[in-house]
Amino acid sequence: MINKKHPISKILSYVFLIVLAYIMTYPLLWMIGAAFKSNDEIFSTLGLFPKNPVFGAFSEGWKGTGQYGFDRFLTNTFLMVLPTVVFTALSSTLVGYGFARFQFPFKKTLFLIMLSTMMLPATVIIIPRYIFFKKLGWLDSYLPFIIPALLGCFPFFNFMMVQFFRGLPLELDESAKLDGCNSFVILKDILLPLCKSAIFSVIVFQFVWTWNDFMNVLIYISSVAKYPVALGLRMTMDISTEFNWNQIMAMSLVSIFPPILLFFTAQKYFVEGIATTGMKN
Repeated sequence: MINKKHPISKILSYVFLIVLAYIMTYPLLWMIGAAFKSNDEIFSTLGLFPKNPVFGAFSEGWKGTGQYGFDRFLTNTFLMVLPTVVFTALSSTLVGYGFARFQFPFKKTLFLIMLSTMMLPATVIIIPRYIFFKKLGWLDSYLPFIIPALLGCFPFFNFMMVQFFRGLPLELDESAKLDGCNSFVILKDILLPLCKSAIFSVIVFQFVWTWNDFMNVLIYISSVAKYPVALGLRMTMDISTEFNWNQIMAMSLVSIFPPILLFFTAQKYFVEGIATTGMKN
């Protein structure tokens, strides 16, 4: 704690925080400035402000390349991300509730298997998953992202919800059962309002991870018409021709706006979820 009798230490603390904040936000600030620079200026200076501003990067970048504009890539991303996020929040809540509140055969074994999948590198299962989705006919669609989310195939979020449910007192369930409530009513009317912060944490994490996913969409999506923003931005960087970096920076700013907006909108609940997940009474 800073001593109020020493204003110099307080000023130094603020200066240090301002410098640290500038260092942390410098890449983002540079990206904003680069959207108004020419290619020559981008690669010749590290300054934030353009000396000779170039306008029109946002409008030209929005047109995209070929027959598809950036609005198509943005729409595809929402079509892939939103169902995945909703189904992840739903399935992880149900899985967490089941492991935390019910007794069933092989409960500990199944929970251990679920935790062990968290320790398995994602690169190990790329080929088996590709073969599996190919046999199901799901390639070149968003089903490899949506269906696993619906079936609770994200152990990290399942574990997060299990720990949060374990932190809620069992007396809430017992008192509700005395009032004649079944398990579904207990979850819907009593426990879910208390899990708001944890659910928002799941939503924020999954939204950002799926929105920024590049490797999986590169493997499963082959049609340009279904490209999300990650592949749409990569497609504009054609090595055979010269491309305008200011347009790429402009569309990169547009692509990161939804995750930033979601984070600041749900920041209160997100921080509460991170702080309380895993705590027990």
